Amino acid sequence: MRAFFGSMTGRVFLTLMLGTVIAAAGTQLLAEAERQRVIERLRDLQALDRAEQLITAAETVPASSRIAYLAVANRPGIRLEEIAEQLPAADARTPFAETLAARLGKDYALVSVAQRPPACDVPRTQASMFGPTELRWAGVCESVDVRLRDGEQLRLRVLPPPPSLLAQNTDYRTIIALFLLSIGVLAYLVARMTTRPLKRLAKAAKDLGDDINHAPLALSGASEIRQASAAFNAMQARIRQHIAQRTQMLAAITHDLQTPLTRLRLRLEKVADPELRERLVGDLSAMQEMVREGLDLARSMDTGEAMQALDLDSLLDSVCADATDAGQPVLLSGRTQMALMGRPLALRRCLVNLVDNAVKYGHKASVSAERMAGMARVRIRDSGPGIAPGELARVFEPFYRIETSRSRESGGTGLGLTIARNIAEQHGGSIALANHPDGGLEVTLILPKYYGAD
Repeated sequence: MRAFFGSMTGRVFLTLMLGTVIAAAGTQLLAEAERQRVIERLRDLQALDRAEQLITAAETVPASSRIAYLAVANRPGIRLEEIAEQLPAADARTPFAETLAARLGKDYALVSVAQRPPACDVPRTQASMFGPTELRWAGVCESVDVRLRDGEQLRLRVLPPPPSLLAQNTDYRTIIALFLLSIGVLAYLVARMTTRPLKRLAKAAKDLGDDINHAPLALSGASEIRQASAAFNAMQARIRQHIAQRTQMLAAITHDLQTPLTRLRLRLEKVADPELRERLVGDLSAMQEMVREGLDLARSMDTGEAMQALDLDSLLDSVCADATDAGQPVLLSGRTQMALMGRPLALRRCLVNLVDNAVKYGHKASVSAERMAGMARVRIRDSGPGIAPGELARVFEPFYRIETSRSRESGGTGLGLTIARNIAEQHGGSIALANHPDGGLEVTLILPKYYGAD
């Protein structure tokens, strides 16, 4: 869950969800306030009409039967009753009393009572989307003393209306749950639709880093996304062209050096001084080794070899068997039992370089393989002096050699680990170096299970 909300999809989803819920809550608050105001206004108009009807109807009933009639005619909220207790009059008539007096005419005398009915200040529980809410009636709620034309005085009481049974029975929890569910689904779909092109671009960038010859992006989606995809494809084409030109240049230089170096070796054989001839031939051999490994470095940057399924255990067996046949002390243990998508010749070159490196500088190679969480891990340990911690990262630089342990006499050119790392990264893997606690240098090669598979 934390990873989801940390992603672009989660953040867009959360923004849309919160924004919609806040906007809906604000709109609902305004709507409920407006609804309450309209209800109070309509109730005031109805109370005015009902009060006028009660007073004029009571006028037509004989005085002896008037109280009995009013007991039947009165309804909750509007009551016309005889005065049981004299209450002080207000200083002036309320707007409601003024309007009612204007409707009834000058034959009726209306006086507003200063004391409000106790029911006016009783909180009313009203259901809403935010749960039960206590409200005070803000409409007309007052008492008015009315003197009829025959001189009898009655008291008109306008009280708050009873709460709506329909509103109380409404299941707002279900409504809120359905609302949040629908908004959540909509927000998730919009978030996915918005971030899907970004994920495609991110995946294409990762694939480009692993394989420069990866298929270009399809131009689809909104115009901005198509424009970004086209720019990304153009960038990929330019990078591929630059790498190809660099690789071709490096390969051409190293290849063309082979011929003059060969002629130079033949001429050195004619040097009369044996000691001088041996030293010159040794230097020339080192130069030829650098040229050969330069060619290997150029080939390691080339991803033209087709990806295919291969058995990593068989490849390890073959590499270690060839090393043993060549007289190298190599021991293999463990099985990955995994099939990989990779370039067989490139992976073989990577493993051979790592094993040769261990034997050359550590006198022997102990190779172990295991499977872990969809990955294959190959460890190659030697029995040499190891590498200083500050030098562990630098040994991957081209032509970098540690003179204390890797000298010219050992034949190293400083390209073996560079080539191996290039190949591993082209397969979505990695290579790490560490000094083993029991001595020696340990190289860890990690390869994914189905990298590059469609």
